[in-house]
Amino acid sequence: VGGVSTEDGVLIAGRVMCEGVQGKIALLELRDAGCDIQLFCRISALGEEAFAALCDLDVGDWIAVHGTMMRTKRGQLSVAVDSFELMSKSLRPLPEKFHGLTDKETRYRQRYVDLVMNPEVRTTFERRLKIVSAIRRYMEGQGYYEVETPFLHAIIGGANAKPFITHFNALDRDYYLRIATELPLKRLLVGGFEKVFEIGRQFRNEGMDPYHNPEFTTMEAYEAFGDLDSMMDLTERCIKAAAEAACGPLKIEYQGTPVDLSGDWRRASMMELASEHAGEEVSFDRTRDELVAILEKNGGHAEAAWGKGKLIAEIFEAVAEEKLIQPTFVTEHPIEVSPLAKKLAGDPNLTERFELFICGHEYANAFGELNDPVDQAERFRAQVEAKDLGDDEAMGYDDDYVRALEYGMPPAGGCGIGIDRLVMLLTDAPSIRDVLLFPHMRDEVPAGGRPRAAAPAAAAPAVAEAPIDFSKVVVEPLFQDEVDFDTFSKSDFRAVKVKECVAVPKSKKLLQFTLDDGTGSDRVILSGIHAYYEPEELVGRTLIAITNLPPRKMMGVESCGMLLSAIHEEDGAARLNLPLVAERISAGATLYSSTAEQPLPKGCSRLCT
Repeated sequence: VGGVSTEDGVLIAGRVMCEGVQGKIALLELRDAGCDIQLFCRISALGEEAFAALCDLDVGDWIAVHGTMMRTKRGQLSVAVDSFELMSKSLRPLPEKFHGLTDKETRYRQRYVDLVMNPEVRTTFERRLKIVSAIRRYMEGQGYYEVETPFLHAIIGGANAKPFITHFNALDRDYYLRIATELPLKRLLVGGFEKVFEIGRQFRNEGMDPYHNPEFTTMEAYEAFGDLDSMMDLTERCIKAAAEAACGPLKIEYQGTPVDLSGDWRRASMMELASEHAGEEVSFDRTRDELVAILEKNGGHAEAAWGKGKLIAEIFEAVAEEKLIQPTFVTEHPIEVSPLAKKLAGDPNLTERFELFICGHEYANAFGELNDPVDQAERFRAQVEAKDLGDDEAMGYDDDYVRALEYGMPPAGGCGIGIDRLVMLLTDAPSIRDVLLFPHMRDEVPAGGRPRAAAPAAAAPAVAEAPIDFSKVVVEPLFQDEVDFDTFSKSDFRAVKVKECVAVPKSKKLLQFTLDDGTGSDRVILSGIHAYYEPEELVGRTLIAITNLPPRKMMGVESCGMLLSAIHEEDGAARLNLPLVAERISAGATLYSSTAEQPLPKGCSRLCT
């Protein structure tokens, strides 16, 4: 019944989300713990002075109110306020409610405002909490102990990845932020803990893209006397438990694609899936030349050093990976691409390993764990050799871990699940940044200014950038063959703006650029410069590209053009720089070289001569 008052007293606090004053009545909307309630404020109940103070409140202010419950004549549940107190003042105005906070970069930078203005964002992170909680409950229900292992490692191990390095002052030596929890957890198997797991952060000093972030969360689990079948059962049931907690039904939708998490998930070998999608047999029975032909026919490129195992894995990626929409365990990986996995009994070419794919992306990785200390020591030595040859992602030799294996580790299964990517799937989030509360961003550029400089340490002296010693720089000789002007003039050189730049999955060299070339349509160009630049360094920059080259397919992606680079040799090593041009040059601006016979077009400013 409308217009009903009660004597039920309440004391609540929250943030003012909107307000309206009509004569001697003010209506405010108060948000508390994600729920909104209306405040019905009358000058007769508050008094003139308090009512005037209430009318001076701003949207965003935190207040505490005392009053009684009531319903307005329109049936709106409200609090009839008889007193209030300002708890905290909002000095910055919240975004206007109708338009809200929509710019993605601002939302990521100012997540605190994003959570206030966009209730669906709060819902995403509430679901994340439920997912992590459900995984923890499931693992504990299966008899696993949750443990905590160090974030700082003296030796990097457990994965091939470039680490973050820090200095441990008390020990006066460098340490690494962990890239995996694998080796400490397996030490616990040696010590007699037969089922252990850890939910924790990993740190890999690598690029960022919609599916990767240098700081990420995983759940790693190890079970004595487990095998790949038990790990697949564990992974499937654990993810189903998380999905039920976050979504309810197991039939969900990800970015418009239906995904059925119910029932038994498919289990198939890598060669079986590669053969199925290539339309012909892909196996070790084929010659290397035949496997190269299959890969190149499907848009891939083979390198001379690749053996059959690497070629089979590349064919799988080219023809099958992105087509694995429904949950699929991909088993029996070649040893050439799984050097730390246990060999498959009966076939030395394959390993005890699986990866779980959903919607064309990997969600879990598992192994039959290697427990032979001699074999492990040999593989560590191979990693050290790779590191000595310049592989900064190779592991070090962990003598203590080998010693632990020498005391005897039971046969075991282990698996790792990417929590962030799983949350993306179960919340229908297109980017990993949408499921991280505070994702890493490039330095913020104030309006009309340069990026804000980090505050210098009080005791740190200013260090000038080392000058370039051009006496050590070696450049290629000028070409002796001349190019006729008509041929040269057919090349279309354009200024392009970098809208997005990401590392190409499975490639250590390639970056994928999404460019504004002034046509109104995005242009994609791949460039092998990841050794010199991280993707986030180049977003927003203006580069020069040749735009009328025929498309070339690399790693399954069509590259439409070529970015210009400046290359020289210094101290025996190649150095590469992208020419970065002025931001005021518009996307699509053409580069001209004027001559007496061919002056610049009328009205054009000179970009390059």
